Amino acid sequence: MYVGADCGTQSTKVVVVDPEHGRILGEGSRPHELIEGANGRREQDPEAWMHAFVEALGEAIGQAGIDPRAIRAIGISGQQHGLVALDRDGQPVHPAKLWCDTETARHNSQLVEQLGGEEGCIERLGLVLQTGYTASKLAWLREIHPDAYRRIDSILLPHDYLNFRLTGEKVAEAGDASGTGYFDTRTRRWREDVFNVIAPELDPARVLPRLIHSRELAGTVTPDMAARLGLADNVIVASGGGDNMMGAIGTGNIQPGLVTVSLGTSGTVYAYSTEPVISDGAMVANFCASSDGWLPLACTMNVTSATTLVRQLFGLNLTDFGDRVAQAPIGSKGVTVLPFFNGERVPMLPHATASFIGLDNLNTTQANLCRAVVEGATFGLRYGLEHLGDLAQGASQIRLIGGGARSPVWRQIVADVLGADVICPRINEAAALGAAIQAAWCHGQVAGHGPSLEHLCDRLVSLDDSTLARPDTQNREAYETVYRRYRAALEERYGVTLQTTLRTPHTAITGGGP
Repeated sequence: MYVGADCGTQSTKVVVVDPEHGRILGEGSRPHELIEGANGRREQDPEAWMHAFVEALGEAIGQAGIDPRAIRAIGISGQQHGLVALDRDGQPVHPAKLWCDTETARHNSQLVEQLGGEEGCIERLGLVLQTGYTASKLAWLREIHPDAYRRIDSILLPHDYLNFRLTGEKVAEAGDASGTGYFDTRTRRWREDVFNVIAPELDPARVLPRLIHSRELAGTVTPDMAARLGLADNVIVASGGGDNMMGAIGTGNIQPGLVTVSLGTSGTVYAYSTEPVISDGAMVANFCASSDGWLPLACTMNVTSATTLVRQLFGLNLTDFGDRVAQAPIGSKGVTVLPFFNGERVPMLPHATASFIGLDNLNTTQANLCRAVVEGATFGLRYGLEHLGDLAQGASQIRLIGGGARSPVWRQIVADVLGADVICPRINEAAALGAAIQAAWCHGQVAGHGPSLEHLCDRLVSLDDSTLARPDTQNREAYETVYRRYRAALEERYGVTLQTTLRTPHTAITGGGP
């Protein structure tokens, strides 16, 4: 049996998988508390992640009805970009600053300038630094909390931290490291020269974790941790990876021709590439995949985080919110929402705020406002998808994951807005499933005769035909008009226009979905 865990913004989810019979045996989940403050502060206590993992694992094992000593390997998926800075005793010097924290926008702008602007960033890193990345968080800690900064002995990402707690080893792999801002995504190496610009007093050879390949082990569960979790000796921990990389594995997106879209707290759009991509701007991140190849990705900051705010404003549960969305017509009778409650990354507007545009005494209803925020979040994903260019244009199917994917009305909106068939995997917790699949893959690599990653995905990733949504021709045409209205609002309010310049060094990658 294999365990996959996803440490997200709102909770940690755990699945227990039996790859031999292609089954998910048990699932568990525990919530996290978010520390919020002025200027876009978003932080969490790393110890809360470990506590949530232990409890969610216990729930999943109990539901599976297995002896925990039957578990062979664990894979960890984690929210990307978070800064976990530890002292010599392995204790955090400051709460972990998260991907959605925008307090460091000024520091990010300064770093981009120091590195030679967007062109300089792309030349050194293969991507452009974003406010959400780890780099600006470290620069912020250096300026705002110098005492904590001086105590730093090691720097990890959230999934690296959980691996460290399980194994005592400080390691990183290319997929998650891609979002630090001091990692060359083309050569899969730390850029120590860039790190020295960010944190000149720290020695990168000492504080940065050892890089391993995604098929390698992070280590073995320590005896103390094995006793705490009720595991057998010598349970291995896979390299793990960022939630988007594990989500790609968990949706079978490990070859060209597929697009995965996540309707989570944030929104992501990504497609697999066999080569690194070249972008002339900051909209698409040339991340590495946590297998082989690359995972070009566009991330929006406001998806279910935005719809939840509107839902809670009206005191609606999820069912009633979905009913309101379905009651309103396409275009919400003229209401346009730019749902930038947390700032925005695509387009790059870290200081932006949400806007409700076009309200009058006739269209200001619960139904229209609920639908407009869903449409606005979906338009942001289309904007990101368009930046993927040829990588996305050849895909005939979009695999939809995240909390928002559970809504039939939202699935249809995604299909109509993006103009493609949309379908959900049977296991919605794709990142946790991907981590479990990777754990089985790594375990097989150690044994020397294990199944390929492709074989494991074919066995464990299945699609739920009941969730299939096909674009309706009339709806799609109507949404073209509404999307132009959204784009006009973006340009009028923020001067944002679309630039689609993504390309691969040789030939564009296209292909049909299965």
